Amino acid sequence: MPMKVFFKYPLLAVLSIVTVLFVLFQCKTDKHQPITEDLSAVKSEIAKNNASFEKQIHELIVVVSKNTDEKTIQKKFEELRITYKKMEWAVEYFLPNSARFINGPALSEIEMDEHTELEPEGLQVLEELFYPYIPENKEESIRFLKKLINKSNTIKTNFQAISISKDQVFDAARQEIFRISSLGISSFDTPISGTFLKEMPYSLEAVQLTLQQISTDQSKDKALKSINEAINSAIVTLKKNTDRNTFDYVNFIPDHLNTISSLLLEFKKQENIPDIEVTTALSKNAATFFSKNAFNPNAFIPGKEFAFSDEKAALGKKLFNDKILSNSNNRSCATCHNPEKAFTDGLAKSMSLDHAELQRNTPSLNYAGFQHGQFWDMRKDDLEGQSSDVISNKEEMHGDLNVILGKINQDPIYLPAFKKIYKTPKAETWQLQNVLATYIRSLAKFNSDFDRYMSGNRSSMTENQKQGFNLFVGKAQCALCHFIPLFNGTVPPNFKKTEQEVLGTAVNGENKMFDQDLGRGKFHETVAALQHSFKTPTLRNISKTAPYMHNGGYKTLKEVMNFYNKGGGKGFGFKVDHQTLSDSPLQLTDQEIDKIIDFMGALDDQ
Repeated sequence: MPMKVFFKYPLLAVLSIVTVLFVLFQCKTDKHQPITEDLSAVKSEIAKNNASFEKQIHELIVVVSKNTDEKTIQKKFEELRITYKKMEWAVEYFLPNSARFINGPALSEIEMDEHTELEPEGLQVLEELFYPYIPENKEESIRFLKKLINKSNTIKTNFQAISISKDQVFDAARQEIFRISSLGISSFDTPISGTFLKEMPYSLEAVQLTLQQISTDQSKDKALKSINEAINSAIVTLKKNTDRNTFDYVNFIPDHLNTISSLLLEFKKQENIPDIEVTTALSKNAATFFSKNAFNPNAFIPGKEFAFSDEKAALGKKLFNDKILSNSNNRSCATCHNPEKAFTDGLAKSMSLDHAELQRNTPSLNYAGFQHGQFWDMRKDDLEGQSSDVISNKEEMHGDLNVILGKINQDPIYLPAFKKIYKTPKAETWQLQNVLATYIRSLAKFNSDFDRYMSGNRSSMTENQKQGFNLFVGKAQCALCHFIPLFNGTVPPNFKKTEQEVLGTAVNGENKMFDQDLGRGKFHETVAALQHSFKTPTLRNISKTAPYMHNGGYKTLKEVMNFYNKGGGKGFGFKVDHQTLSDSPLQLTDQEIDKIIDFMGALDDQ
């Protein structure tokens, strides 16, 4: 029997850099710049766990080779995963390229510039092979286990070569808590076995031990003591219930994970640990995902000169609503992006200047600034490119940037505003793009009832909405693609890439005919895995943005949920060779679906 096709995992990961999988190259690309401080106790613990990891891989090879029963193989595999979790905080932070091939999604890596695919490998590929275990896949299982030995050797070689500092170790430990609060809590890396709740205590204990190793007397009886108590409390809760379908996610996050991440800032302060001077999407001073100004829009800009400012946003808002941007002065950006509808237009598909229906639905601009890839097909990397594309599109605005700039540079209001902001004699093309993009970046408010609940206001969500969130994360597995807290496809905790999915979408909610739109595949015709793939949009303000999907074919959220509940396109009998959405029915009842939809209403900004 041939090896299974890797379609069940619901994410398609994409990197823009070719990853070469031998040790010498990894040493060059993965390691941080050498720093004088070296923490031998921390490195010794990483080495110990990695040695156990390699030993367990060899043991698993033996078990598989002897045609041992499925239950024993799965038990050994779960032990191997737990060992990785003990060093995940370090591998993910210091060796991100290696980490992708140790515990990344069981789907091809795609090198966009070369239009090529790299074979998936690692723990999630092995999970596909072991749950259930089919004896005919023995040789494939052993092959991937041997590849995992190579990754273990990479970890060993790199951590022998690099120096690590206290600020880096703290940053890595903090990042792990946020990883647990988003990917960990959603079963991101155990989508089939669902063992994530059993694994999380080991990740938390690893952070606990690491903080103890870098602590001094400044925090031992203060923040560190509180952190230890908070982690111990979280572990007790996790051990009480490991059922993904009944776990209380809606309270575990604020009661435990947010508490731990908040206490980390106190630890940092007491230990006088400086910030790592790298721009990141999550602010270095964010106590939780839900803190005010937790996210930095400047992590998504094309260069420093494009940095966010209130002045740029205000000017961009004025231009966004001005018909000067269209060829005939008869359409503004706001024509198709209505603030009352979360900056959509309420139509199934966008309308051209001649009032003809275009190919796709108008996407919301709320939270668009927190994505790497704009438009449904992700054809532009950032909002600056997106704005010029729309303005110059002959069917949408048919504007000419040079003509528009000519008008702006003669305008008694616009010209002084541009000169004041950019310190140039006249407005330039990139500046026009930047102010429009900056306004769109300002549209992320993070002030929904859900945000308030996660920040401590326990009356801001109804009982149905709380149950809906637990279903959203657990049984329905929505958070596997719509990552907490942005609820889009931008992958936490470092938010450096945005995912797209192949869902097998139908032309409409009747689900009788497959939609032939190639999506991102149009620009990568030789990459099979990208055909019919589309960006994962945010669910924030989703109740205001009907109709749904890239084609606007689904009139209600109930229709969308019924599509997912059935198993996507494959569930309706469509031939979707590279569907990333699991084709296994979710078995959600109508009542459960209604609760999930009710929860999504709690994501509306106020």
